[in-house]
Amino acid sequence: MSAVDEVPERPIRQPDQGPDTVVWVLAGPLTRAAVPELCARLRDRLHGVEPGWVTCDVAALTEPDAATVEALARLQLTARRLGSRIRLRAAGGPLRGLLALTGLRDVLPLEPAEPLPSGLQPRGQPEQREEVLGVQERVDPGDPVP
Repeated sequence: MSAVDEVPERPIRQPDQGPDTVVWVLAGPLTRAAVPELCARLRDRLHGVEPGWVTCDVAALTEPDAATVEALARLQLTARRLGSRIRLRAAGGPLRGLLALTGLRDVLPLEPAEPLPSGLQPRGQPEQREEVLGVQERVDPGDPVP
């Protein structure tokens, strides 16, 4: 099954995201051969639509590679030429890592994360470091006395 077969025939407008957001579902794997057709379909979907965000749901891209990143970058270029921008929804760790590695994390931004439900706090331990020995603090004569 190709990525092109999984793209909905019409963009899905989400009422909670405002009138300028189109959600587009992509499934993998994305191949270099599919890029021209994906870009053509994106142009068709954005024809007559007010410029805004195109949210690409990439949750199904579970094994991304360089071709995946290239396809997403080409889709971003196509969207920008039409006055819109792409952001990624549900990008997994491997895709996020590839975007960082290729320097495209800012070019292909992630959809803003939803806030944590109230009462939940992030977990983890603060980093523990040893004090550096041999460092002495010096008082500047111009500093006020505490």
